[in-house]
Amino acid sequence: MHALRKIMLTAAGLALAASAWAQKTQLLVYTALETDQLRAYQEAFNRVHPDIDIKWVRDSTGVITAKLLAEKNNPQADVVMGVAATSLALMDKQGMLQPYAPLNLDAIMSQYRDKKNPPAWWGMNVWGATICFNTVEAKKRNIPKPETWKDLLKPVYKGQIVMPNPASSGTGYFDVIAWLTLFGDDKGKGGGWKYMDGLHENIGQYTHSGSKPCNMAASGEYVVGISFEYRANANKARGAPIDLVFPKEGLGWDLEAFAIHKGTKKLDAAKKLADWASSKDAMILYGRNFAITAQPGVAPPLPNVPKDYESRLIKLDFNYAANERERILAEWTKRYDGKSEKR
Repeated sequence: MHALRKIMLTAAGLALAASAWAQKTQLLVYTALETDQLRAYQEAFNRVHPDIDIKWVRDSTGVITAKLLAEKNNPQADVVMGVAATSLALMDKQGMLQPYAPLNLDAIMSQYRDKKNPPAWWGMNVWGATICFNTVEAKKRNIPKPETWKDLLKPVYKGQIVMPNPASSGTGYFDVIAWLTLFGDDKGKGGGWKYMDGLHENIGQYTHSGSKPCNMAASGEYVVGISFEYRANANKARGAPIDLVFPKEGLGWDLEAFAIHKGTKKLDAAKKLADWASSKDAMILYGRNFAITAQPGVAPPLPNVPKDYESRLIKLDFNYAANERERILAEWTKRYDGKSEKR
């Protein structure tokens, strides 16, 4: 009798656990966030909403953007979180996003959110351009530290530079947008393209990730890695022999942003994630990694990032970056893709 009761209790316990699991809402969230950020964000959200289970689909910005666009007529994602605002602006134009004003929208700075009311997307944090410069290898090879983007055109950097491919990396794309903004586009004939022609001569490789150039510079494989401030700051904090360089002409940037995918069958759960992701508690977590959060005054100073970092960012036209994306990437690929790493 005792053994039977034990079996029955065990069975009841398993049924209860299965029932609790069945009651959990599963949210499919597409993201380009770094893998070392996802766990902290998920754990903090689940402390507030233990009944919602996040399943992440993660890749670099360009790959996630292409995947979402390919699935337009048969969407899989419930939420897009931590993907470039320029990509979300493009998806919005194609009617793929569900507008929603999260609880904390008023605390988000107007320049870091969609202007419509309710917005189709809004920003979590800024991520921006930074050069990772390996001081040890540079000294060995007698290579000077660059101060400007145009410095990178000098013959001394030939074969020493690695940067992300803009078709697969959001970091690479905002670099290209910055150079076209700073030096001119003119449909492939402007100074920005002439700049990239010159830079291409000195590029050793284009990578498919925005982090990888800084990792390659940190390991000494290349002297110069064009990357972004989170990865640069994190690598230096771990003891990598790199200096962070913020070119004087201005820095490309984008927002890691949030949107609900139109047509989700989990709209209530998606709204709960949006409300949390726009909260001050979430912004504090973003501020551990990034110098600028969409809510002001939240991020503490990062040790290797200048205090006036925000004022160094270029004036970004989200519509230009979204509307011209296909043309710009086709032109870039035609000119430079020969030096891209193989997938």
